[in-house]
Amino acid sequence: MEDCIFCKIISGAFGTEFVYEDETAVVFKDINPKADIHLLVVPKVHVADLNECSEELIGKLMAVVKKVTVKEGIKSYRTVINTGKDAGQEVFHLHIHILSGGIK
Repeated sequence: MEDCIFCKIISGAFGTEFVYEDETAVVFKDINPKADIHLLVVPKVHVADLNECSEELIGKLMAVVKKVTVKEGIKSYRTVINTGKDAGQEVFHLHIHILSGGIK
């Protein structure tokens, strides 16, 4: 989707450094962190939110969460998925927040 900021990040338009990347997703640091560690797991395919996500894709994304936290040595963390404007979703491309350390 050409006006989606996450689609642009995935395409390399901004030169965003990825903490992790595979065939399903990319992971990068949130530019407005809400914790000492705040990463975003974003599927490469554009899916607006959890309501539009297949069970297969959400399973793969949760596996990415596990891989990234192990890779980065993050032992204690919280995951958050906001679905819809009223729940605080600001970018309408599904993403999973990984938060660890002090919450800001």
